[in-house]
Amino acid sequence: MEPVDDGSDIIDWVYFEKSRAELGPGFIRILAYFREDGAKSVAAIEQAMHEHDTVALIIPAHTIKGEARQFGAEPLAQVAELIEQTARMCVETHRFPDELVPNVVELRRLWNRTVELFDKATNPLQSRAAPGVGGFGKKVANQGFGRI
Repeated sequence: MEPVDDGSDIIDWVYFEKSRAELGPGFIRILAYFREDGAKSVAAIEQAMHEHDTVALIIPAHTIKGEARQFGAEPLAQVAELIEQTARMCVETHRFPDELVPNVVELRRLWNRTVELFDKATNPLQSRAAPGVGGFGKKVANQGFGRI
């Protein structure tokens, strides 16, 4: 039997649910800001790498780091933190951090997977629950559907 990929290697679901409870009705709105800000930040980091602009790496990496931690996306936060810290050090030493290219690629992969998992957890049309779990009333076997 294949293991179920619930994304627990990407998202701390206990922390995610705690944040959801604490933020209450504003949770979905704040999560939407995360999506919007994060998408812009990842694109800005990629652009900064292409343009060899070390300073331009810092603020978007810092933004993703903080917002990812707010929702329990620690692996994403850790990669963003590495990019931020390395870029800060490179500004001080007046060099471009070419060594961050694999980390920026990983940031994009983690960003995409994180958003996918958040969508699955918050979209009522998608469910993390196993089929047949929960629901109302008795399970009805609709064996006669379409028959006369």
